[in-house]
Amino acid sequence: MLSYLCLNWALLVLFTGPAVSELAVIGEVGQDVTVPCHYSVRDRNGITSMCWGRDRCPNSKCSRPIIWTDGWRVTEQHSSRYQLKGDLHSGDVSLTIVDAREADSGIYCCRVEVPGWFNDQLINHKVVIMKARISTASPHTHTSEQTSAPGSSSEPSFTDTRTWPSVSASEAPQTASAPCSGTSDCLDVTANLQNTSVSLPSQQHPELGLYIGVGSCAALLLILILALFLT
Repeated sequence: MLSYLCLNWALLVLFTGPAVSELAVIGEVGQDVTVPCHYSVRDRNGITSMCWGRDRCPNSKCSRPIIWTDGWRVTEQHSSRYQLKGDLHSGDVSLTIVDAREADSGIYCCRVEVPGWFNDQLINHKVVIMKARISTASPHTHTSEQTSAPGSSSEPSFTDTRTWPSVSASEAPQTASAPCSGTSDCLDVTANLQNTSVSLPSQQHPELGLYIGVGSCAALLLILILALFLT
């Protein structure tokens, strides 16, 4: 019975593998992105090797490895854009992606090789590299104000608004008339204008003729009376 339980435990460990944690890291294009990974170092004997890979952590080693270290220095480096800038001797094996690109997005595996069966420390990181944000702030509008020079007098400006009474079409003066339809119509219009211009003086002073007639009659009457007295 005991051997059966031990066999089941061994098969379970072989097929499931060690426990793997997963974290998410978000960065921007053109920036340096650091993917964290640490392990505990108690003394110099605790320093160990590790690797970074561009895929989920397999049962051993790293899939598509990009950088290796023996715990003291970097032993293999796929690109100069992948660097270990932390203190390796203290267990800081964080990965720094220099000048990140959108193509750097994906799954990264940090595998710290700990002596013993199935003791490796595994961490899967989901890295997302996004485009840089574009500012949407509205532009400032600067309005300059003119000020008078020192010593000069400035007069406030006034706006004179006048409202003129409206004139109806019937009250508006007629400046133009329709063209004559024929020669006879034009002659009639000319004759009417002449008659109107001739009759205007008599219409303007009707009392003047009356005063002249009365004065003439009075003068004649006075002459007759004087002639009777003389004779």
